[in-house]
Amino acid sequence: MQVVSIISTKGGVGKTTTAANLGGFVADAGLRVLLVDLDVQPTLSSYFTLDRRAPGGIYELLAFNEQRDAQLVSSTGIAGLDLVLSNDDKGQLNTLLLHAPDGRLRLRHLLPALAPFYDLVLIDTQGARSVLLEMAVLASNLTISPVTPEILAARELRRGTLQLFEDIRPYRHLGIDPPPLHLLINRVHPVSSNARLIQQTLRQMFQGQTGVRVLATGVPAIEAYPRAATRGLPVHRVEYRQPVGRNAPAALDTMRALAGELFPQWRALFAQVTGRPDARGMAGSDGHGKRA
Repeated sequence: MQVVSIISTKGGVGKTTTAANLGGFVADAGLRVLLVDLDVQPTLSSYFTLDRRAPGGIYELLAFNEQRDAQLVSSTGIAGLDLVLSNDDKGQLNTLLLHAPDGRLRLRHLLPALAPFYDLVLIDTQGARSVLLEMAVLASNLTISPVTPEILAARELRRGTLQLFEDIRPYRHLGIDPPPLHLLINRVHPVSSNARLIQQTLRQMFQGQTGVRVLATGVPAIEAYPRAATRGLPVHRVEYRQPVGRNAPAALDTMRALAGELFPQWRALFAQVTGRPDARGMAGSDGHGKRA
């Protein structure tokens, strides 16, 4: 089971959009995907229509060590895509975990119970430095940090997210190495020379830095993404052809490239995803998606 957290200490960079669309695409490739909503503002929890809503969610998992999937895991309307809802509306988990001896390692200890059921876990996090954010990073094999092509966003990335990785390095003494950090340049305006310059600057800034890589795939600023969120669908189902006269690729092509870059072991499955309503590339799905 691959565990990936989508992180940033800056809000509004596209973490939830990335988690929802990447999860929906990978599920349509026939893999079993679990979304975990760690944000106290639970946007991901309301992105997709739920076929079944579990009685509990992230609070029961982290506060009571609940591991029964029937109590924790809700089923979305996307086959193969499940969700652990954010239900910590009073923000109590940060305080609880701050004072718990295993606070920052709790999710790392609990997630292996789900390994028989899922190929991929995607963790959406809060856009601020917190114990929950550090816990998500320490539970992950890989982290993705969306960054918008703006100078201020690049500065916050260095000041906030990269500093977080420095601060958790002492966990190496427990045999826990910080996961690789992949930077995803998000909301790229194809005709903006300033955006292209900042993209180039970001790549130069982190070239050769151990553990940090700027992804070759960037996500263009196109209206398909808010349209997909309005409809509660992964974006590759909403735009699977490139519109005539537009330079930016179709959303399907972007999500296929991004997923293939992140998870090269599944590229053959990703190639089968078409996004069309009559052929969604459900290779390997059992029709319900959760228990293949």
